[in-house]
Amino acid sequence: MKYLAQFGIILAVTFAGELLNRFIPAPIPASIYGLVILLVLLLTGIVKVGHIKETSDFLIAVMPLMFVPPAVGLMESWGVLSGKLLPILAVLVISTIFVMAVTGLVIQALAGKTGRSKG
Repeated sequence: MKYLAQFGIILAVTFAGELLNRFIPAPIPASIYGLVILLVLLLTGIVKVGHIKETSDFLIAVMPLMFVPPAVGLMESWGVLSGKLLPILAVLVISTIFVMAVTGLVIQALAGKTGRSKG
């Protein structure tokens, strides 16, 4: 019963994100609205981490399984993608390097603020 209650909380937050997406004319995905709502609920203490921990852990554990359908879709679209392989690969490499650099800089800045940096 605990898992159903936790899953219900996550579904309610997801539904609220979907509602916001419908009523706010901004190009923001509903999942982002849901994540922001959940962050606010966690920061304010309305929802405690313990209220959703086990179900969240389960969903994170099965997340790789969610990538199988898109991978199959890519394999089926190979004929269309094969002619554009070099530009796609270039974008993937550049965006990966960019994301790694920004993530590293943000972590360094946060570590410096909290006094966890070595030196």
